Amino acid sequence: MSRQFFGTDGIRGRTNQGAMTAAIAMKVGQAAGTRFLRGTHKHRVVIGKDTRLSGYMLENAMVAGFTSVGMDVVLLGPMPTPAVALLTRELRADVGVMISASHNPYEDNGIKLFGPDGFKLSDEDELAIEAMLAQDIALAPSEDIGRARRIDDARGRYIHAVKRSLPEAIRLDGLKIAVDCANGAAYQVAPSAFWELGAEVVPIGVTPNGKNINAKCGSTHVEALQETVVSSGADIGIALDGDADRLIVVDEKGQTVDGDQIMALIGTQLAARGALRGGGVVATVMSNLGLERYLNGQGLTLERTKVGDRHVLERMRAGGFNVGGEQSGHMILLDHATTGDGTVAALQVLAALVQSGKPASEMLHLFDPVPQLLRNVRFAGGKPLEADRVKAVIAEAEAALAGKGRLVIRASGTEPVIRVMAEGDDAGEVEAAVASICAAVEEAAA
Repeated sequence: MSRQFFGTDGIRGRTNQGAMTAAIAMKVGQAAGTRFLRGTHKHRVVIGKDTRLSGYMLENAMVAGFTSVGMDVVLLGPMPTPAVALLTRELRADVGVMISASHNPYEDNGIKLFGPDGFKLSDEDELAIEAMLAQDIALAPSEDIGRARRIDDARGRYIHAVKRSLPEAIRLDGLKIAVDCANGAAYQVAPSAFWELGAEVVPIGVTPNGKNINAKCGSTHVEALQETVVSSGADIGIALDGDADRLIVVDEKGQTVDGDQIMALIGTQLAARGALRGGGVVATVMSNLGLERYLNGQGLTLERTKVGDRHVLERMRAGGFNVGGEQSGHMILLDHATTGDGTVAALQVLAALVQSGKPASEMLHLFDPVPQLLRNVRFAGGKPLEADRVKAVIAEAEAALAGKGRLVIRASGTEPVIRVMAEGDDAGEVEAAVASICAAVEEAAA
């Protein structure tokens, strides 16, 4: 069946419109709860959220949905997505829910679902839940309605877990770290974890008001962090996104370090210790050709998947890899987490910084990226990529880059945008390819 609600990363959209209303959220709770009513034990769901204004509305709606089919609910409050995955397992819950639209603006929100193993749901489970949204769902008898309670120590549990991802001998004493939490879910836990390990922390993006999540801050807007790193004399800057499953780093000179460089560092560090599994790293088609060439030079492979951390994770689990991620900053380290975790990934970077004794600008720039250009073309409707003119222009660009570059064109799974990316050794050819394709897409979408 076709998907009406679930995209590449759960359900996401503008709040109070389409799929992101309180009514739909309640129905998702009923459907997911029913799907995971397995066995005779008392069933439980863990629900976390980021700091969006609409989080209160959706949280209450989902509590109503889950309790109405007989599930008890544990509420975590504002917590990173990986914390929800972790606590779903730790609390022996049957399902976990994160209410977040990740790096999107506050007007959007989303619902991410985790199974009892802490991993995001399979396609089979998502399709089953999707099918139930169009059906009447049986409610629990009055005596079996679920209860809801909040737990107060969720932050402490998560901080303890992320700190365990480092060897006990490693401390961050002497490091000055600027941390941008995007006014999002990690605004309390990330600065606390770094401070507890001995670092001097300069926090920004830690005053959420419901509407400022990801607003000119966080991993998608690093300008404020760059300025803070330089002005404060910090050794390094850490930028998370709204639900803290992404990481972008800023070195002491204020230069941005993306997910490709972070994967190169973590992958080669683990390989040097004999701890890298799978013989390489898993990334998406968007990762730079420079990363692939660098890993190959180290005797390692780069396996590419479709865009989306779920595709990266699927390949990692199938191939026995323990390091994967996206250029955008999703870092999946399966030795420590079941989903992307920006704070855990940041700690691996900080540990390498401590052990090397080198400045971040030297340690984190392991390869020179080839020229790469990504542009987004927003469209109102239709399927512009199916237009004959667009197909012809794409074919011309592919021929021009053949043997010396790559072209990736795709429709976003979370917003009405066509993403056009080209890379190659000749910057002029790359720019010309992207410009011609974007123009054709814009014309077809008009």
